[in-house]
Amino acid sequence: MLRSLLSILLVVLTTINGMAQASNNKKPFRIAIAGLTHGHAGTILSRAHDGDIEIVGIAEADRKLAEQYLTRYKLPYSLIYPTLDQMLDKVKPDGVAAFNSTFDHLEVVKTCAPRKIPVMVEKPLAVSIDHAKQIESLAKTHGILVLTNYETTWYGSNNTIRDMVIAKTQLGPLKKFVVHDGHQGPKEIGCGPEFLGWLTDPVKNGAGALMDFGCYGANQVTWLLNGQRPISVTAVTRQYKPNVYPKVDDDATIIVNYPNAQAIIQASWNWPFGRKDIEIYGDKGYLLADRQGSRVRTDEKTPETYVASPTLEKPQHDPFAYFAALVRGEVKMALYDAGSLENNMIVVDILENAKLSAQQGKTIILNK
Repeated sequence: MLRSLLSILLVVLTTINGMAQASNNKKPFRIAIAGLTHGHAGTILSRAHDGDIEIVGIAEADRKLAEQYLTRYKLPYSLIYPTLDQMLDKVKPDGVAAFNSTFDHLEVVKTCAPRKIPVMVEKPLAVSIDHAKQIESLAKTHGILVLTNYETTWYGSNNTIRDMVIAKTQLGPLKKFVVHDGHQGPKEIGCGPEFLGWLTDPVKNGAGALMDFGCYGANQVTWLLNGQRPISVTAVTRQYKPNVYPKVDDDATIIVNYPNAQAIIQASWNWPFGRKDIEIYGDKGYLLADRQGSRVRTDEKTPETYVASPTLEKPQHDPFAYFAALVRGEVKMALYDAGSLENNMIVVDILENAKLSAQQGKTIILNK
């Protein structure tokens, strides 16, 4: 009997050891970077020495900018290529992460899709619904993944929201969302000139704060409502600092109406400090969440409780690990998850109609 138990234990330990070795022996995900003019480029460059991803090339026409980044993150200049085409033909990566202007996302997908190379872009997906539809068509025609990366996707509080709001519906039917996103302004917080140059350009960014931060709320609400499409969009934009941002809005309030719910999205470059938080209200209670945690109240007689954000399990803890896992087929993404193309097509539609509403000064009724 003892020998039998020892034999079973040996088999189990051997299996666990083999699985651990297989995990440790997994080749790094070979990722290439399209552009460095987005201020979040450091998020991937800072991961270059972690071992699970390998940066195999960087397409950036501004050689001086590229060298500045590579010096800062102790990476070789040999990674730099002047064009995306040259880089892709040379390095043949497993995936491409785009850190250029939102306007240039379409060109990245146009270049990568025929080569069957998956793409992850920084939020939002596109500057217009026209660009978004072209991206969608390219992705479907060539069968590639196009993922959109939002900072809020990686907040541990999303697990609390998923468990309490989506899975168990402890708040009851959802009726109202109030979302606040933004900071003091890109110039005020010290964004570099290469980033500020396109972020404050109505063509390359699509708008100002409305696009930069309005996308977060549209994305989160689309996820929470499982892809439900709105019936109308109303928006008001402001230029509180026309001397600083003369070409684009620096504040936007977007009201998105659904058949049985409403979202109020407040996007601004005028907050006294940076914030990204969401209020979710149902028939029974509410959940107020940010990066650190969630305040929850599920009925009138129950006091509010605080739930600290849990640590996210791998690979959902990090955009690049998650991108790699999706490409490798190790995880599956639900239809209207935050990064999905389906979700972000709706996001761009909301943003485009918000711009139209602000320009025309009226509510835009959407086609069913």
